[in-house]
Amino acid sequence: MKAELYIRHIGQLLTCRPVDGKLPLTGSAMNRLEIIENGAIACQGNEIVAVGTTAEVDRQIDLVNRAVIIDADYQVVSPGLVDPHTHPVFAKTREDEFEMRNMGKSYMEIAQAGGGIRNSTRVLRETSKDTLYDNSVKYLDLFLQYGTTTIEAKSGYGLTTKDEIKQLEVIQMLSENHALDLIPTFLGAHEIPDEYREDKTAYVDLIINEMIPMVAERNLAVFSDIFCEKGVFELEESEKIQTAAKEHGLELKFHADEIVNLEGAQLAARLGAVSADHLVYISDTGIAAMAEAGTMAVMLPGTSFYLDLRDYAPARKIIEAGVPLALSTDFNPGSSVTVSLQIIMTLAGNKLKMTANEIINAVTINSACALKQEKNIGSIEIGKKADIVVWNAENIRQLPYFYGINQVDKTIKNGRIVYDSQGTK
Repeated sequence: MKAELYIRHIGQLLTCRPVDGKLPLTGSAMNRLEIIENGAIACQGNEIVAVGTTAEVDRQIDLVNRAVIIDADYQVVSPGLVDPHTHPVFAKTREDEFEMRNMGKSYMEIAQAGGGIRNSTRVLRETSKDTLYDNSVKYLDLFLQYGTTTIEAKSGYGLTTKDEIKQLEVIQMLSENHALDLIPTFLGAHEIPDEYREDKTAYVDLIINEMIPMVAERNLAVFSDIFCEKGVFELEESEKIQTAAKEHGLELKFHADEIVNLEGAQLAARLGAVSADHLVYISDTGIAAMAEAGTMAVMLPGTSFYLDLRDYAPARKIIEAGVPLALSTDFNPGSSVTVSLQIIMTLAGNKLKMTANEIINAVTINSACALKQEKNIGSIEIGKKADIVVWNAENIRQLPYFYGINQVDKTIKNGRIVYDSQGTK
């Protein structure tokens, strides 16, 4: 078969193919990982066409004229990383709030005083689409440099119909024009904007009767998310909003049980959500409900770390209960300002007590499942997108072991090298 990109002499090829064919991975299956020694991958166009040992793939392929050959020099190679929870389109950073927290103010105290999401909202409303687009490109470039090839991207900093649409249109433009793939999520229910602080019911009605129908009609989002939290959107309000979103054909996600146990996980499971995210204070009942419903848990340990919180989500308990688990950066300007899934891998080992195999599965194939993209990305398999990372690492355990440095040698997106640590791009 023809091949125009060939990666060979891979020390450990982490395919992330499910051993028993079942997805998403749960329980002990999360700790199983196919590793091909002295592996090779051949790609034609944007597709993987051969996977196996170097000797096997050598016999199968016919390299086209001017084919790109990468000698991996016995390094680790994995699928491109998938980040299933990000807020990458914003107008301004919030480093002043970072310093306020370091001086003793809590995240919720800052938010209640008009900071946090409402701060980002006021600035975004005054910012043009072109400026938002240009601001976002530099962050998308960094995602690629750190090995991430697909992200979920949320709105949620507009909080008016016009500005939520504006943010989603920027996400659409970025996905069309940038090498990184963005899967769009509507998050109009992210916070109560300033003008509705005394009439939250009216804002809920606006989301249900105007925002959701317009987002669905214009096909601007795959998912609808909500900040289901005490003092923000309570259970009854969350159910109304997400039921309306589901009726308009949007898949559901939840920010749930992040600050208190509001039983958001149970609501997410009952409504058939694809994922419930954060889950720092999830109860045993919530875990059981998610396991029964097949709702995925997306862990965001970077948020607990960046906010200097004591508690992290109970990942071990969640995995052992059979809930499928994915990992994400939660990249946003307030509570987790990193695009690096590599740092999240370290935190997953250090704070969530996950193994290297579980971690890699959680940032590849399970994260793809959390975006309903598992047929296209998340593993090294024939017919899938040629989204691949070559790592400056000798074995899989080094990936979460090192931190604060970028271990990516090359990032390949759709069969093309989009980042090379040697300086070519």
